[in-house]
Amino acid sequence: MKAIVISAHGGPEVLTLTELPDPVPTDGEVLIRVKAFGLNHAEAYMRGGAWGEVAAVPGIECAGVVEADPSGELPVGTRVVAILGGMGRTRNGSYAQLVTVPATNVVAVDSPLDWAGLAAVPEVYATAWSGLFGNLDLRPSETIVVRGATSSLGQAAVNLAVDHGATVLATTRNPAHAPLLKQLGADDVLIDDDGALAAQVREREVSVDAVFDVVGNNVLRDSLALVRPRGRVCQLGFLGGFDPVRDFDPITDLPSGVRLSFFGSAFVLGTPAFALTDVPLDEIYAKVAAGALRARPTRIFRFDEIVEAHRAMEAGEALGKMVVTLD
Repeated sequence: MKAIVISAHGGPEVLTLTELPDPVPTDGEVLIRVKAFGLNHAEAYMRGGAWGEVAAVPGIECAGVVEADPSGELPVGTRVVAILGGMGRTRNGSYAQLVTVPATNVVAVDSPLDWAGLAAVPEVYATAWSGLFGNLDLRPSETIVVRGATSSLGQAAVNLAVDHGATVLATTRNPAHAPLLKQLGADDVLIDDDGALAAQVREREVSVDAVFDVVGNNVLRDSLALVRPRGRVCQLGFLGGFDPVRDFDPITDLPSGVRLSFFGSAFVLGTPAFALTDVPLDEIYAKVAAGALRARPTRIFRFDEIVEAHRAMEAGEALGKMVVTLD
């Protein structure tokens, strides 16, 4: 099979197209013929070495058809999406014509969307849904700040929160991106160019119930400061970098009653405690097909354009989900 491998830790140019033996599924796995896969910042972190030694073939999600399922649960030819389950991290991932995935991380889909449309949804929407409703327990009529909202994960969170009936304050560093967030349904857009949103929230006299934070460690103290007493903060990303929060002191940095949680989809989605079947992917796909959720890919690349695709992702050019197709 054709596959893209990380030839050495480094920039996009280390992604190399090569030939590898076809994988063979064992018990508890599903072999998928990949039709398309979404691009994720996690794959750039792995490629660059930020996560240490990882599998040779990157890719943490895909859409495709079942080539083989030793259990017989999924017939050959079934349209499926697959998410995580160690793909790209502890086992070869989806940047390939064929991939084996734990059966717990494979879901059959019934949707009229094309392959690119299917591949634009699974990882970011499963993660956004888990953060919003699993960790933050977001309720209709509550007010939520989505921090890092122009990222594909942030846009998914805005979409789902608006659809749920919440009031959404979306953030961006670039004022030119405000119209995009308004089109997604955000009630207001905050310009987060200095990591100090708490002051802006106080000036607006807004009571914030929850924060969905994709920016990460470098704004954690500020995210904790901007929610109301007994508010909730969930961190789901590291767009601001991996440097740890220096000298964090719960006495001074964690306001009384405020709940802080973390959701690391790459490590838990598909496990018994975070079953993929809990995520209503069929409902999400139906809303995408109907236009109720804006989740179509913003750019589509060919398989042999993977280096260009990673360069565009790292430059932040897409303003949404980018997808690679194999057909």
